[in-house]
Amino acid sequence: MGDGDIEGGGEDGFHSPIGRKYRPVLANDRAVLEMSSMDPGSSSSSSFPDQPPNLRKINVTASANESSDAKGGNSPRQLQPNGSQQESKLELFGFDSLVNILGLKSMTGEQVAPPSSPREGEDISITVGQPKPAAPKLGTMMGVFIPCIQSILGIIYFIRFSWIVGMAGIGETLVLVALCGTCTFLTSISLSAIATNGAMKGGGPYYLIGRALGPEVGVSIGLCFFLGNAVAGALYVLGAVETFLKAVPSAGIFRETITQVNGTAVAQPIESPSSHDLQIYGIVVTIVLCFVVFGGVKMINRVAPAFLIPVLFSLICIFLGIFVARKDHPTEGITGLSLETMKENWSSDYQKTNDAGIPETDGSVSWNFNSLVGLFFPAVTGIMAGSNRSSSLKDTQRSIPVGTLAATLVTSSLYLISVIMLGAVASREKLLTDRLLTATVAWPFPSLIKIGIILSTMGAALQSLTGAPRLLAAIANDDILPILNYFKVADGSEPHVATLFTAFLCIGCVVIGNLDLITPTVTMFFLLCYSGVNLSCFLLDLLDAPSWRPRWKFHHWSMSLIGALLCIVIMFLISWSFTVVSLALASLIYKYVSIKGKAGDWGDGFKSAYFQLALRSLRSLGASQVHPKNWYPIPLVFCRPWGKLPENVPCHPKLADFANCMKKKGRGMSIFVSILDGDYHECAEDAKASCKQLSTYIDYKNCEGVAEIVVAPNMSEGFRGIIQTMGLGNLKPNIVVMRYPEIWRRENLTEIPATFVGIINDCIVANKAVVIVKGLDEWPNEYQKQYGTIDLYWIVRDGGLMLLLSQLLLTKDSFESCKIQVFCLAEDDADAEGLKADVKKFLYDLRMQAEVFVITMMGDAQMDGGSPQDESLEAFTSAQQRIADYLTQMKSEAEKEGTPLMADGKPVVVNEKQVEKFLDTTLKLNSTILRYSRMAAVVLVSLPPPPVSHPAYFYMEYMDLLLENVPRILIVRGYRRDVVTLFT
Repeated sequence: MGDGDIEGGGEDGFHSPIGRKYRPVLANDRAVLEMSSMDPGSSSSSSFPDQPPNLRKINVTASANESSDAKGGNSPRQLQPNGSQQESKLELFGFDSLVNILGLKSMTGEQVAPPSSPREGEDISITVGQPKPAAPKLGTMMGVFIPCIQSILGIIYFIRFSWIVGMAGIGETLVLVALCGTCTFLTSISLSAIATNGAMKGGGPYYLIGRALGPEVGVSIGLCFFLGNAVAGALYVLGAVETFLKAVPSAGIFRETITQVNGTAVAQPIESPSSHDLQIYGIVVTIVLCFVVFGGVKMINRVAPAFLIPVLFSLICIFLGIFVARKDHPTEGITGLSLETMKENWSSDYQKTNDAGIPETDGSVSWNFNSLVGLFFPAVTGIMAGSNRSSSLKDTQRSIPVGTLAATLVTSSLYLISVIMLGAVASREKLLTDRLLTATVAWPFPSLIKIGIILSTMGAALQSLTGAPRLLAAIANDDILPILNYFKVADGSEPHVATLFTAFLCIGCVVIGNLDLITPTVTMFFLLCYSGVNLSCFLLDLLDAPSWRPRWKFHHWSMSLIGALLCIVIMFLISWSFTVVSLALASLIYKYVSIKGKAGDWGDGFKSAYFQLALRSLRSLGASQVHPKNWYPIPLVFCRPWGKLPENVPCHPKLADFANCMKKKGRGMSIFVSILDGDYHECAEDAKASCKQLSTYIDYKNCEGVAEIVVAPNMSEGFRGIIQTMGLGNLKPNIVVMRYPEIWRRENLTEIPATFVGIINDCIVANKAVVIVKGLDEWPNEYQKQYGTIDLYWIVRDGGLMLLLSQLLLTKDSFESCKIQVFCLAEDDADAEGLKADVKKFLYDLRMQAEVFVITMMGDAQMDGGSPQDESLEAFTSAQQRIADYLTQMKSEAEKEGTPLMADGKPVVVNEKQVEKFLDTTLKLNSTILRYSRMAAVVLVSLPPPPVSHPAYFYMEYMDLLLENVPRILIVRGYRRDVVTLFT
C-alpha cells in the first residue's frame, strides 16, 4: 500500500492515504466515500467489497515525500501524542475520511487537493500532500476592470463614434448610449449575481447560462457567442487596418476610392481605403495574431496590459485636443467647444452613404436610429472579459461584480461625456466625413493617436482570438455534442485546433472587408448571449431555490427580466431579419443538441422550475376528487413477471407497450414498481441498482414514467405498502396494471393464488381500479396493425373505465383500424330492449362510436347447439374435480388438527352450492365470449371480486375458467367514481 491506492478493504480493512490502517466501515453506514465522489443525481459509489458494477473505484495517489514517510513509518500524524485516541473518535463518525476525500483542511494542517466531480464511470485521482505551486492569480484591477475597459474602449469609439454623433445628432446619440448602457448595466448586475453563486470553471457566460438554463440552451447560446467573438475579432482587425491605411495612405496597394461630400459649399475629394487593401492587410494581420496566440496564453497575458496604455494616452490627448481646439493650428470644420455648434448638431441628419460610410445622394446604404444601434452596440460589449478569466482570478465572487460594474459605469459615463464634447467641437460635415476625427482633434501628438488606436484594436482582436477558442474548447470538453470532440483539450493544454478553426472564421469575415456589415452580426450574437445571462438570473431569482445564495445582493428578478426584454427589443430595433436568423440558428442548435447531444444533468434552473411548477400544480389540484373531465389514468404498473424473464430485462417486454396504450397521445405518467424480497438494510444497494436498471429500460421502451423498487419481507407486505403510500395528493396512481399469472398451475406455484387474490383485495380496499392483462406475450407493439373489433363485456357499473380504455386503445396506431362492440348481459329477455336503448343513448352522449348488443345469459347458453359451451365443458369438469380434491384435502387436514377449515393461513367458509353457482356462471360467460368474440383483436371483461371467505385457490379456478381459450383479454374493475361525464 505504499503507493496509496485505496482498494476494497475486504476483511483486513483499508489503508488511508497517509499510511494508517483503518477498520472497514459497515455496509449500512456507507461512510462518506460515496458522498464525495459522485456527481449530483448519480448513483452511490464506495470502495467496499462486493460493490455493484456501476460503482467507481477511487484512486488516491500520495505525494512522493509523504509516500516515503508512510513506508518508513515516520508519518507526522502517527507521532502525535494521543493520536490513536483522536483517530479512533474520527473513525467512529467517518470524519477522517470526509476530511481526506473532500479535500478539507486537515486537523494537523496538511494541505489536500480540491475535490473533483467526474462523470459517471470515470476514475478520479485525488492527490494529497503539498500541492504544486499555482500560477499567480489576478486581482480585481488587472483581472477584470482593465480587460473590460480594454474590450469596451476600442474601434467604435475611436473611428465610428464621431460619425454616429454627426448622423444621429447629440440628442439621439445620448438616447442611443443610454439605451445600450442600460442594457449592459442590467446584464452586468445579472452576471454579478450568477457569478457569485458558486465557483466558476472555464467557458465564461456559456458556463453560467448552461448551468442555469440547461445544457441545450447553454450549448446553443454558447456556440452563438463563440461565433460573435470570432466575428468580433475580424471587426477589430479591420478597424486596425483601416486606421493604418488612413495614417499611411502610401501603404495602399490598390487605388483609393474618391467620393464627393454632400452638404458642403465647395465639394472636396475625400479619400477612403480600398476594400481590397482591407482584405489583404486584414488576412495578413489575422495570420500574424494567430501565430501569437499559438505562442501561448502566458505571453498574451504579459503583453495584453500594455495595449491599454496607448488607449489611456489617446483618451487624454483627445480631451486635451477638444479643450484647446482652434487655439493652435486651426483646422477647417473644427469650431472648438461652441454652444452654437452644439445647437446645430443637436438634431439628427440621417443621410444615404456608400459602403464606406461617406455621404452620397444616391448612396446604397440608408441610415436611421435602429441601424445606428446595431453599429454602436459592439462598443459597449466586453463586459464578459472578466468572467472569461474566472480561472485566473484570486476571488471571483468579489472581483467579477466590482470590476465589471465599475468598467460599465466608467465607460458609459465616458461615452455620454464624449457625445456632448464631440458634438460641440466640430461641424456636422466634419463629423460625417472625418472618420479619424479623434486623431484630428487630439493634442499634442495626433500621429501617436493613430498608433494608439491601432494597438488598442490589435489588442482587442488578440483577446477575441484568445477567448473564442477557449470558449469552443470548454463547450467541447463538456462532452454534450459528439461533433465537437475534435476541439477537446486536456487540462492546461492550448486549444490549437479550436484556435485554427477560429482563425479561419475570422479570415472569412475579414474577406467581407466592411465594418458596417459585420457589426450588426456581432451585435446579434452578443445580445443573444446577454439575454441568456439575464434570463438565467431571472429564472434563478424567481425560483429562489435553497442553492441560490449569491454574495452579490443588489439584484432583483424584475431587473433581470427588464434586461432580457431590453436585449430582445434592441435586437428587433437593429434588424428583425437578423434577429429572426440568429434566433433560428440558436433554435436549430438547441434542437440538434436535444436530439444528438448526450444527457447532462447540471442542476439547471429548469429542473427547479419543473419542481416548483409540479408543487404549485399539486396544490392547485387540492385534496378533493378530480372532476371526470380532468381525469387522467395514472397506471401503477406492477412489474411482477409471474415467471422467468431474459437476463437484464427487469420487467415483461410488452408491459411498457401496454402502459403506453393507456395514454392519449403520450400524455400521462406511469409508475413502474417492483418488490425485492429481503431485509432493507441488506438489500438497499441492490434496490438502487435495480431501480436504475428499470428506469433505463423504461426509457428504452419510450414509455414516460418513473421506476420504484421497494424492499419488503414478502410481496404481499411490499404491495400493501406501495398501494398506500405511492404518489402525492391527486397524483397518486389510480389504476393498478399487472399480468395475469398464467403459470400458477403449470409450474405448481402454490404461493401465487394467495398473493394474487391479496393484491386484488388490497386494490379494492384502497379504492384503486384494476386492469389485469392475459395474453401479454401476444400484445402488439406500435408497428403491428390490428384489425377486427374491440369487444367489451360490460357486466357491472365501473364508472365508464372500460369504455374509456377502449377509446384510448383506438388512439394508438396498432388499434386505430378496429371497431368497438359493447356486449351488455341481461338476466332475462324482458330487460333486453330497454337496456339496449339506454346504453345506446349513454354512448351517444359520451361521443363514443360503438355497436351495442344485449345478451340474455339463460337464453344464449342453449343456442346454436351449444358448441362453445361444449368446448368449455372439459375445462369446467376439470375445475370441478380440482376444487373437490382441494376441499377434501382441507377437510382432512382440519379433522386431523381439530380446527375449522383453513386456507392461506386463515379460516374459510365454503358453501358448495355457491361454488357450483360461481363455476356455472363463469362457464356461461366464457362460452358467450368464445361465441361472439373469438376473432376480436382484444376483449375487455369486468373483473369479479374475490368471494368473501373463499380460498384463493377457488378464485383462481374461477378466473382460469373465465379466460379459457381467450387469447388476449383485459380484466377490468373500476372504482367508486366516474371517469367519464356526459356534460361539457
